[in-house]
Amino acid sequence: MHNVINVGVLGLGTVGSGVVHILKEHYKKIALDTGYEVKVKTVVVRDLEKERDVCIDGIAVTSHADEVLNDSNIDIVVEVMGGIEEAKQHIVKALRNKKHVVTANKDLMAVYGAELLQLANVNDCDLCYEASVAGGIPVLRGLTDGLASDQIEKIMGIVNGTTNYMLTKMSQNGWSYEEALQEAQKLGFAESDPTADVDGLDAARKVAILANLGFSMNVSLDDVQVRGIRKVEKEDLQMAEKLGFTMKLIGKAEKQGSAIHLSVEPTLLPSRHPLSNVNNEFNAVYVHGQAVGEVMFYGPGAGKLPTGSAVVSDIISIVKNMNQVPKNKSALKEPVPYELQGDEEVVSKYFLRISLQDEPGMLQKVTECFVNYSVSLKEVIQLPLNRELAEVVVVTHQTSKYQFEKVLGAIEAVASKINSYYIIEEEKQYV
Repeated sequence: MHNVINVGVLGLGTVGSGVVHILKEHYKKIALDTGYEVKVKTVVVRDLEKERDVCIDGIAVTSHADEVLNDSNIDIVVEVMGGIEEAKQHIVKALRNKKHVVTANKDLMAVYGAELLQLANVNDCDLCYEASVAGGIPVLRGLTDGLASDQIEKIMGIVNGTTNYMLTKMSQNGWSYEEALQEAQKLGFAESDPTADVDGLDAARKVAILANLGFSMNVSLDDVQVRGIRKVEKEDLQMAEKLGFTMKLIGKAEKQGSAIHLSVEPTLLPSRHPLSNVNNEFNAVYVHGQAVGEVMFYGPGAGKLPTGSAVVSDIISIVKNMNQVPKNKSALKEPVPYELQGDEEVVSKYFLRISLQDEPGMLQKVTECFVNYSVSLKEVIQLPLNRELAEVVVVTHQTSKYQFEKVLGAIEAVASKINSYYIIEEEKQYV
């Protein structure tokens, strides 16, 4: 076999090492599948002296990205260095030098994805980013290829392994938020600064990417309404379980006509919902299409080999497409105009947990707050906390976000404390 495809890898951390390992280990299979020898020619690292946990025999190692970007013998550039601005500069240069690009960089694609895809199109190159969402789960290819003939109406999922691990342990083991976070950090699921995970920012970037692909739109990260899990208490999960729900941090993109709603927030799912059984660090994305109905993609959301596998799958796709024109199908789609749903249009059921003075008439004052804003109640539970306080848990029927926030404002004047509130995903007959 004389046809050789040379790959340059920017970054040799966890994902980069996985890419190099898989390309070496699966060398023969990839060659049989594509008709080409796919070889890593050069890797770019920041520290030339650092010991690596992957075999790099026969691979040039450099600290200068230009040795990859300007090498006319390199066909595909893999960007797994992380960050945004520097990574963008390297990808721009690679595309302008007519090199195909694969990236696992969700932060970059959420901010500059449309711009980079257009640049790839202008230069007749592929820019693939399957690994940027949900690691080893082929959800992006599922949306663009497997569901290409369908009209996607809703995408929702668990797309952050750290928070899913934490919520699983809080629910199953009765851990506090702090205990779950410490264990996640100990196991390497959470960074020393967990902000991006626990505040929902990581998931929001993935929601933006999923919405852009699923709806053929060019949404902004700022379009995603975000609420993380910092304020979740184990009591919330325990009460939710008693009511038949499971709490997950859900990223959601929903479309009605030309209006969309994008969000990341703790959500109560019916216990029989398929996403309710996605536990620990695993991810899953649930898609509803007009024709196909409901489809779920499930698997490991991160890690050296799962994410590396997604990157290598993109490399293989590029190699197979090299003789096809036009190459970059995603960039050729004209973005569909959209508008964001207003709070009056975003409708959900709600769970609310509050503390009240345990006195006659206090519960009536709370229910009047709902009545005054025409919010119907499905269930009200009152539990004693101590000699002075009672806890009240309320489940509403469907109401708009606007109306519910009005109710919250009224309750603040009555209750001793609003402990928590969460949306409830619509109940269906899950089997």
